[in-house]
Amino acid sequence: MNRGASYWNRRVYYNTLDNQTVAVDAETGKEAWRTRLGDINRGETMTMAPLVVKGKVLVGNSGGEMGVRGWLTALDAETGKIAWRAYSTGPDADVLIGPDFKPFYADDRRPDLGVSTWPKDTWKIGGGTVWGWISYDPELDLVYYGTGNPGPWNPAQRPGDNKWTASIFARDPDTGQARWAYQWSPHDVHDYDGINEQLLLDLPIGGRTRKVLVRPERNGYIYVMDRATGQVLSADPFVHITSSLGVDLKTGKYIPDPAKDPGTMKPVTDICPAAPGAKDWQPTAFSPRTGLLYIPHNNLCMDVQASEANYIAGTPFVGMTVVMHAGPGGHRGEFTAWDVVHRRAVWKIRERFPVWSGALVTAGDVVFYGTMEGWFKAVDARNGRLLWQFKTESGIIGQPVTYRGPDGKQYVAILSGVGGWAGAVEAGQANGSDSTVALGFAGAMTDLPQATNRGGTLYVFSLP
Repeated sequence: MNRGASYWNRRVYYNTLDNQTVAVDAETGKEAWRTRLGDINRGETMTMAPLVVKGKVLVGNSGGEMGVRGWLTALDAETGKIAWRAYSTGPDADVLIGPDFKPFYADDRRPDLGVSTWPKDTWKIGGGTVWGWISYDPELDLVYYGTGNPGPWNPAQRPGDNKWTASIFARDPDTGQARWAYQWSPHDVHDYDGINEQLLLDLPIGGRTRKVLVRPERNGYIYVMDRATGQVLSADPFVHITSSLGVDLKTGKYIPDPAKDPGTMKPVTDICPAAPGAKDWQPTAFSPRTGLLYIPHNNLCMDVQASEANYIAGTPFVGMTVVMHAGPGGHRGEFTAWDVVHRRAVWKIRERFPVWSGALVTAGDVVFYGTMEGWFKAVDARNGRLLWQFKTESGIIGQPVTYRGPDGKQYVAILSGVGGWAGAVEAGQANGSDSTVALGFAGAMTDLPQATNRGGTLYVFSLP
C-alpha cells in the first residue's frame, strides 16, 4: 500500500514501507538522499504520500494496530535532515504544543492532555499515526493533517479521551508548533481514524464568506470548520449512524452512543458506520461550478466483541473481534454529491461494494470514480447520470487524475488494482468460512473474489 509521491524543485519524493523517505532526481532517477525515520521491527511503517511545503518534506507513520506512537516529521527537502518532529501523544513538548497553541474550545487548552487523558504511560504505545493526507494554506501559513485511531481497539484498556488520536492539527510548517487542534472522536471506540483529506474552501457560511476546512469524517459527519481557529461551524451526517448521537456545536463535542461502546467480552451489534468509517482515506472532490462535494464512501456496519490485548513490540495490538456487514439497503458503497453550503445530499449512486476510489471532477461538469469490481465511471456532475464506463482488469482504489498532454488533448488516468483491507480479502480468496479475516472486512466482502481479480494496471483515456 502506497498513497503516492510528491514533486518539488526537480525532485520526486516518496516513502517506503520500511520507514524511509527517498528523494530522487526527476530527470534521471538518481538518488539524492534517503532518510530512515522509523523502526519496522516495532510495527512502524510508512504508507502516506509526502507533501513538500516551504522546502520541507512532511511525512507521517503508520502502524496504529501495532502499538506504535504516531508522529509527523519534517525533513529538509535539499538534504533529508530532520527539521522537526511532532508526536500525536505525550507531553506538550513532544507534541510541539507551546505558547502559540490556541484551540477554539476551552477544554482543549489544558496542559499535557496527551498524557493526562491516558492511563499511565499507555500514550507511548497509543497509536495516533499520521498515514493520511496533508493540506497547506499559504495565506494562513498553516499545514493541516489528521491523526489515526488510538490503540488498542479495546477501549476498556485506555479510559480517557486519548488525546491527540482521532484528531486534526493545524501547525506552523517552519517550526511544527501547533496553532490549534480538535479531536473528532474522543476516546475512539470504533477505529474512526481522523486521517481523511482536508478541503480548504472559501464559502458563504452564515451570510458571509468564511475560510473553511471541510472534512467528510470516518465517524459519519461532514465537518465544516473555520480553518483559522478550529471552530466547528456544522457537522451533518451523510450516512446511516448508530454509533453516536450527534455533534454539539456549542462545545464541539462528539456525542457517542453508550449503547454501542464495546466493553471487554460484551458483544455489541449493528454499529454503523463500521471500522473503515463512513468514508476512509479515499479523497473527495469539490467543484466551484456546481458547489457540490463528491464523496466516494462506504455503507457498512459491524458487530464486535472486545478482548484483552497484550502489547508485544512489532505484533498486532488490537483486542477486538469484528465482523462487518452491509448497511441499510444491502449495498455496501455509495457515491454522494453533497451541497456544503446548504448541508444536504443532492444525489446519490448506490454501488455493490464500498467505493474506495478517489473522486475527480472537471470543469466540463464530469465526475470520474472507480468501483471495487473494476468499473471506471464518468457521471454528470449535476445529476449523477451515467455518461460512460469502462471495465478494468481489477478493482479500483486509486485516485483518478487529469492532465493536458503535449499534443494539447486532455487525458484521464486511473490505476486499477485492489489493495488494503479489500486486497487482503481478494488475495486470500475469502470463502466466507471466517468472517473475521482482514479485521472483519471479510464478513462484508465474501463475494469480492468472484467480482474482481488481482492486478495493477495504469489506464489512460483521452477526452473528446
